[in-house]
Amino acid sequence: MAKAKRVYVCRECGAQTPQWAGRCADCGAWNSLEESVQTSAKPSTTMNKHTGYAGQQQNTVQALKTITSEQAVRWSTGLPELDRVLGGGLVTGSVVLIGGDPGIGKSTLLLQAMASMAELSGINPLYISGEESLQQIRLRAERLQLQETPVDLLAETHAEQMMAIAQQRQPQVMVIDSIQTVFTELLQSAPGTVAQVRESAAQLVRFAKSSGITMILVGHVTKQGALAGPRVLEHMVDTVLYFEGDSSTRFRILRAVKNRFGAVNELGVFAMTELGLKEVSNPSAIFLSRGEKAVPGSMITVIREGSRPMLVEVQALVDESPLGNPRRVSVGLEQNRLAMLLAILHRHGGITCHDQDVFINVVGGVKLSETGADLAVLTAVISSLRNKAIPQDWVVFGEVGLTGEIRPVQAGEERIRDAGKHGFKVALVPAANAPRKAITGLKVIAVQHLQQAIDALKDGWL
Repeated sequence: MAKAKRVYVCRECGAQTPQWAGRCADCGAWNSLEESVQTSAKPSTTMNKHTGYAGQQQNTVQALKTITSEQAVRWSTGLPELDRVLGGGLVTGSVVLIGGDPGIGKSTLLLQAMASMAELSGINPLYISGEESLQQIRLRAERLQLQETPVDLLAETHAEQMMAIAQQRQPQVMVIDSIQTVFTELLQSAPGTVAQVRESAAQLVRFAKSSGITMILVGHVTKQGALAGPRVLEHMVDTVLYFEGDSSTRFRILRAVKNRFGAVNELGVFAMTELGLKEVSNPSAIFLSRGEKAVPGSMITVIREGSRPMLVEVQALVDESPLGNPRRVSVGLEQNRLAMLLAILHRHGGITCHDQDVFINVVGGVKLSETGADLAVLTAVISSLRNKAIPQDWVVFGEVGLTGEIRPVQAGEERIRDAGKHGFKVALVPAANAPRKAITGLKVIAVQHLQQAIDALKDGWL
């Protein structure tokens, strides 16, 4: 039998000590010792037939071509947008970690998914809540009109007790809301500490893999938007999802940043209603809700999230600054990238903004994580600076290099065709992404340098 003992590990250098201290004796870091569990197992005395010595029995080495791959069994959640982000549904025995801001709708999304799976697929789900009482979950179910669905509920925070009940009831899907409230009796620290989160999650992941139960863990996020707790938590699970959205709008975005059973950077769009979260099948129509008249500083670009192209609006406001250091504010775009693009615009486009405040906003709360929107950002800045409106039937995308060249982006022709389906008439794109065959009703302007793009804008200004 393995014997577990408590030790304290320094998160800075990894040194171990049997007692807690305010300062690590090895590296000198303060308040860096964290409680952990160290398991010592008695080594096996099986005789190794190859070496002739006693020791642990070795695993068998297998050639890659002799290993057979089994098709993963997937269950549909009944929510197409959630299935898209998961790569086609929940995989048997997988562990999914979903994080998001408080009140963003994580519990609502999971309760809807469990209810839909129980009704459509006949799956027996178990929803374990460590933050809410069963009466609170009942009230949410009544608000969502899901009170008659066959979903089992449990209010528990003890990890060993959770696994014992799950072993008895044998659910196919198990939700734990949230992992920060779970504790294990192996540690004496309070729930929510780094050691408790790490050890509790490790036990639950091992239980899910051994029993074949699909497990969904809900995680808190920090002020910076990252998942709270140790970074190893994201390494232990199979899929990591982030539920994002602006509290001032009703739209929510579900993004996959890690997925062992599908593509990463997939995006699902939901709308929060009185009856819960509803899927948005055509998110481009939401992000393109503009006025009837073209205004300076507005530009449409095509980004690619996972396997789907999406049209979003980039807005820019350039105004004379009364400050010695003009402000550079960006929402949905990395601020360092904005500063770099403005420098490129000055050096290779001859347009300076050194005495102007520059504000960038991506409509709908979308965060631009790719470089394909560089040209659209500069186009919106030029339009606002010159106070010239760009026609609403224009679409722009392309990466801008430090030497002023317009570099191609991934799936360029697919983006152009998607823009044509939405009624756009002119597309300003990199020359390498220009389609070989003409697209009916869409004029493609292919450019190789930033100066060519500026000249094309001057010809199209209203």
